[in-house]
Amino acid sequence: MMNEFEMLDMGLLYYFLGLEVHQSEDEIFLSQRKYARDLLIKFGLLNCKPAATLMNIGEKLQLNDGAEMDNARSFRSLVGGLIYLTHTRSDITFSVSVISRLCGFTDSDYAGSLDDRQSILAHVLTLGLGVVTWSSKKQATTTSSTSEIEYIASTLAACQAIWLRKMLAELQNKQRKCNRYIL
Repeated sequence: MMNEFEMLDMGLLYYFLGLEVHQSEDEIFLSQRKYARDLLIKFGLLNCKPAATLMNIGEKLQLNDGAEMDNARSFRSLVGGLIYLTHTRSDITFSVSVISRLCGFTDSDYAGSLDDRQSILAHVLTLGLGVVTWSSKKQATTTSSTSEIEYIASTLAACQAIWLRKMLAELQNKQRKCNRYIL
């Protein structure tokens, strides 16, 4: 590759994007120990006591539970960091998934393409703070009303959400409840 591209051989990989890499002849070990420690330091949690269980499994969270959030931006940043940490710490996946629910958004533009007057459909599905899947495309069939294209867009987004739920269920991350305004 060095003959084709301008590059340097910097030796074995030790640290990349928060992943520590330990290599030997017969194995590669990935860790996020430094990343986890930096996350604890960033949010002032380094000296907290460890717990045997991450959270109460029967805990039911509410959007408006009467408690006011001190810093929503800091909370979202912490959740994003925890989501990234689940790459090597699968034991925290359930707890992180509880605080970062799956949401979906859909929209359509009736006869939005100026070239052929086809409608344009779009949807975005998120898990926590990250986009998991999205689509934006021209509708293959002609529709006769904005209501019809909205139904088609919603149906396609719902099919994608169902597929994603099944995929998450296979990974032991089943969604239990759905907000009626969100797919």
